[in-house]
Amino acid sequence: MKHLPLLLLSPLLLMACDTGPDLAKICKESPAMCEEFIEDTWCKKERVKTIYHNYALTQTGADKQKFDLLIAYEEYAACMDHASQIEHIKLKYKKRNRIDNAIKAKERIKQLSEETLRSEHPELLFYHWSRYLNEGALAKFLAMEGSKALETAASQFNLATYYIKRDPDKTLDLLFHALELQADDSPVNTEIFKSITTIFTDKEEFKQAYIWLKILTLYDPEDIDSSEQGLMAFAQFHKLDADFLDKVASATLDKITDGTFTAPRH
Repeated sequence: MKHLPLLLLSPLLLMACDTGPDLAKICKESPAMCEEFIEDTWCKKERVKTIYHNYALTQTGADKQKFDLLIAYEEYAACMDHASQIEHIKLKYKKRNRIDNAIKAKERIKQLSEETLRSEHPELLFYHWSRYLNEGALAKFLAMEGSKALETAASQFNLATYYIKRDPDKTLDLLFHALELQADDSPVNTEIFKSITTIFTDKEEFKQAYIWLKILTLYDPEDIDSSEQGLMAFAQFHKLDADFLDKVASATLDKITDGTFTAPRH
């Protein structure tokens, strides 16, 4: 199987095709959603994502959609913050517009954060702990461990994030289980590969560290931590059979993207 970096496939296209109207129809039916931010040549993908998630929220009103919209606003605000640092000699209004867009997105983040403060949704509970250090939200989230509510790749990764400095072996179990729960039509969170690599490196299990770093490189060659040269140097330094381990990595990634991965013993 050829490995396609799923992160490069636009979730917006999938959303538009499979679960709702296209952007033009949304903007015709709900122009306020499309006019929330001033249009810009920068951050188009992030802006469109806020529109789709706003639309999804109007259809369901569910906490899951509120979480998705929070993340969309965060990504848009971060992009606009970056874009606002670009100086335009002739078009100074662009900088002002970008600052205004970032401010408006952050206002919406604050509004949604307040609105979801008492939510019992696991992703929102973890959000309120990771963003605002809400210990009450964390306690509720951890109390769900082992329940069906956390049987998603995202929630298993969130649990792993909490345990990574507390219990590396348990963290590995959680990260592997996240990959077991990975839907074959969804992008994989590459932080899972990076975290597994880090843990095995810390444990000085260098064959396993190499395999998971290779999986990252195969899955997303453009990732900042992907490096074939770095892999070669790692293999040479630790005297590893790179050719054999590359085959193991490729086979493992096939199982992950096919939805047939099972957690190995460690």
